[in-house]
Amino acid sequence: MGDYWELTLRFISLADANVRNVVIGSILLGSAGGAMGSFALLQKKALLGDALAHAALPGVCLAFMVVGSKDAFALLIGATVTAWLGSGVINYITRRSRLKLDAALALTLSVFFGIGVALLTIIQRSGSGNQSGLDKFIFGQAASILEDDLIVLAVVTAIIFVVLGLLFKEFKLLTFDSLFAGSLGRPLGLLQFIMTTLLVFAVIIGLQAVGVVLMAAMLVMPAAAARQWTNSLRSMVILSALIGAISGVTGSYVSFLAPHFPTGPWIVVMAGLIFLLSLVLAPERGLLAQLIRRISARRKIILDHLLKAFYAIGAETPHSSQLAYPVATMSERSRLSVRDSERGLRALKSKGMVSRTVDGWTLTASGAESAERVVRRHRLWEVYLRNYLGLAADHLHRDADELEHLITPEMERSLQLELNRPEYDPHKKVIPYQTTPSKNLRGEKTSRES
Repeated sequence: MGDYWELTLRFISLADANVRNVVIGSILLGSAGGAMGSFALLQKKALLGDALAHAALPGVCLAFMVVGSKDAFALLIGATVTAWLGSGVINYITRRSRLKLDAALALTLSVFFGIGVALLTIIQRSGSGNQSGLDKFIFGQAASILEDDLIVLAVVTAIIFVVLGLLFKEFKLLTFDSLFAGSLGRPLGLLQFIMTTLLVFAVIIGLQAVGVVLMAAMLVMPAAAARQWTNSLRSMVILSALIGAISGVTGSYVSFLAPHFPTGPWIVVMAGLIFLLSLVLAPERGLLAQLIRRISARRKIILDHLLKAFYAIGAETPHSSQLAYPVATMSERSRLSVRDSERGLRALKSKGMVSRTVDGWTLTASGAESAERVVRRHRLWEVYLRNYLGLAADHLHRDADELEHLITPEMERSLQLELNRPEYDPHKKVIPYQTTPSKNLRGEKTSRES
């Protein structure tokens, strides 16, 4: 345990130059990839980064063959040229042929990657001593990042964020409504060119750390995780960049503790874990929040059905003094299972809407008022479906039964106003408005608001 603390302190201090280069480089590639990945994801071009990363490999090899060394700037230029060429090929295929984007991406990715592997093989067989480590661009090797590489990464990342900040509104228009952006006189072609260039830059700076194979993950996963937490594009871009940076730091930390494991894959694993946590825990889109909403909605449906059952029984037995009903009766009338009926009645009791007696369950005054409200919304919705959608009478009850649980008090007031507060539903049943609850549930004449 003491060794881990000592290693952790060494990592946090960044005293080791190699550790410092890896951590800063991972932060730069993670933040740049996350920010640009947001636009790629929202434009439904998530796999474009994968194709660009594979298309960059021939450029890396050609630049090395021309320069004769692993100069970071030269490799960057070469990778940018072929990545842009790959982007142009994708656009040409989608515009000039019947092939869709997925087919164009697959063709470009496979062809360019094949060329890159062939060139890499030629370089390796040339016997040049400077080619050592060039094959790491396929799977990445963050430990090979040097200070000179770090300067190039920092400059390119700064360019990405500066241009992104200056053209954020234009990129937002281009992403969500390109036709509207064109009607405003925005140069769509130029904007798309700039956005694609920034995406190419984001891909290129990540190749040395995570490699061609995993770079697409660094574009998609931070953006996908950020999308779970927010509806704002600005917030999504910032959060995605932050998630990318955190993935870079945590991946570097795990790799530092376990030096036999490469850094690039661990960065991707950390990004994947953050995405999984976001997928489950996000407050609105998260799986846990969705499960809670489904449980809450089902619970509301059960309670509404029980309240309607109480109302119906009371309306059918106007001269009966028995106001308490056993669970079996409520289950039959509400068409719920006995188990759901028992749970629903206990929930209504906790809300003060029903009480339990020796004979069974009975409504309180609050419960009677709630029962009337549920029935009122159901019957108002039936009137609306008949008047505005022309549904047949035998279809009204089923459709209204599915939608009544979604009606809010505001929607109810709007329905009353729109329908001119009708007295009867399409089945000639009285629509209960404000009544004296106990009298209504005994079946006595329903009093109406003045």
